[in-house]
Amino acid sequence: MSHCPFCEIIRGNLEASVIYEDHLVLAIVPLHAPYPESALIFPKEHIDHFTDLPKDLATHVMRVGFDLGKKIMQVYQPDRIGMGVHGYGVGHAHFNVFPQRHGMDVVFGKMAYVKDGEVKFGFRNLPVPSREKMDEVARKLRLEVNQ
Repeated sequence: MSHCPFCEIIRGNLEASVIYEDHLVLAIVPLHAPYPESALIFPKEHIDHFTDLPKDLATHVMRVGFDLGKKIMQVYQPDRIGMGVHGYGVGHAHFNVFPQRHGMDVVFGKMAYVKDGEVKFGFRNLPVPSREKMDEVARKLRLEVNQ
C-alpha cells in the first residue's frame, strides 16, 4: 500500500478535526471540501474501494453518514444534504456528506475549472479552511457513540 492519508490520520500521524470515532470508523472534517461544514467517514481498516467493504461495515459507514447529515441540516440549515461515494482522491473507501446550497453542489460545482479548453474537476479552486475553522465544525457536528 502506498502512502494513505486516512491511515496516517488513524495512526495519529496526521492532524484531523474529528467529528466521530468508534472501533470501526472515523469521521472527520475534510481538508478539501466545497463547504467546510462537510464530513468524511471512512473505515479504520484500509480498503480501497467502497464496494469492497463488507456489507455490515458499509452499512455502518452510511449510518454514521446519515446521522451526520441530520446534524449538518440541524446546525447549518442548508437547502439539502448531499451524500456520495465517488472513489477518487484518496485510495481508501470513504463516504462524503455535505451541505447543498446550490443545484451544482451534488457534483461539487466548486471543483470545476477549465484547463486546455476542457472542464476538469479538482481541488485547485477550493480554499483550505484553517484548522480552527475545521475544529469548530467538528465540535458543532460531534456525534456521541451509540446515539
